[in-house]
Amino acid sequence: MKHCKYLIVGGGMTADSALRGIRKIDTGGTIAMISDERDPPYDRPPLSKSLWKDKGIESIWRSPNGLNFDLVLGRKAVTLDVTEKTVTDDAGNQYAFEKLLLATGGTARHLPDADESVIYFRTAADYRKLRALSERGSDFVVIGGGFIGSEVAAALAMNGKRVALLFPSGAIGSRVYPPALAAFLNSYYQEKGVALFVSETVRSVRKKGNKTIVTTGNGKEFTADGVVAGLGIEPNTALAEQAGLKVDDGIVVDELLRTSNPDIYAAGDVANFYSAALDKRMRVEHEDNANVMGEMAGRNMAGQSDIYSHQPYFYSDLFDLGYEAVGELDAGMDIVEDWQEPFRKGVVYYLRDGSVRGVLLWNTWGQVAAATRLLAEKTPQSRATLMGLISD
Repeated sequence: MKHCKYLIVGGGMTADSALRGIRKIDTGGTIAMISDERDPPYDRPPLSKSLWKDKGIESIWRSPNGLNFDLVLGRKAVTLDVTEKTVTDDAGNQYAFEKLLLATGGTARHLPDADESVIYFRTAADYRKLRALSERGSDFVVIGGGFIGSEVAAALAMNGKRVALLFPSGAIGSRVYPPALAAFLNSYYQEKGVALFVSETVRSVRKKGNKTIVTTGNGKEFTADGVVAGLGIEPNTALAEQAGLKVDDGIVVDELLRTSNPDIYAAGDVANFYSAALDKRMRVEHEDNANVMGEMAGRNMAGQSDIYSHQPYFYSDLFDLGYEAVGELDAGMDIVEDWQEPFRKGVVYYLRDGSVRGVLLWNTWGQVAAATRLLAEKTPQSRATLMGLISD
């Protein structure tokens, strides 16, 4: 059995940030990290962004220099004994800990009837697989009109590939963007060469020789060199559930990022935390949350008592458009649109009961802090008070 002061289950951005947080407080305590990926920690956003533009894959790796920890790759933690304070992996190896962090992330949702040819785009291994297919193929099907689907479709099209984008709603990002902006994105993607198939579900995906056949619920059939699905994720809570920790849409944590067991912490995609700005519990599946929450969890594991009051932001790149956003973005809310140039540059505010709950900074840069302050103020707002309030 391996003994360590700090054990981190997970090997993503959250885990790496926690490692660095621990080392800022405790330079000598033993640390072990168990990851079911084959790759060491890396930045995830470039997989669907900069790696398809001007960056090489060597740019994503997070340097382990000076961190002095044991990294166990390709192993999945399967059992957590909270009484004995041990974790067992899928090879039967046991790890004893004093403090534990669950940074287990999430698993991509899968299509109900599809073979192994579908790339559920999430990891560096998925990127390598799609990159290899793109270097020898020309026709691709992307399933899903949300965050990942829209980014991957844009990335492939920018690299000269013929892309068919299929999704069940009527417009790209229809659950998030106001209707006129979502409709604009449909036209914009088509102008960029992406073939859109709206109100489509997928019946089956099957490999046939060197090609993959996608059959839709409406009976359409596509022949592709590669198929990517971006259907969101489910938080990886199995280990926490098995151990009897409190789980509710993720692993429930307190303001110090402790689970229902005070020696066990959780952070990142899997953690359900309280947002002071929004006065609600939530999970956030984006880079800023992974980095800030991971580091704070690490510091607190090492003896600090820092309260997680950060309101994470997120961002996306869609061809030559892009945005940053904070809070809740829901197309069903009351929406105020303040465009400097319609659908090219502006700010979109999402309100509930007269209070701003989310801000979309569309091609409007350097204003995340202002948007975050607006959420925290919780003062009543209207179209009149919001127009011109934030701009770059």
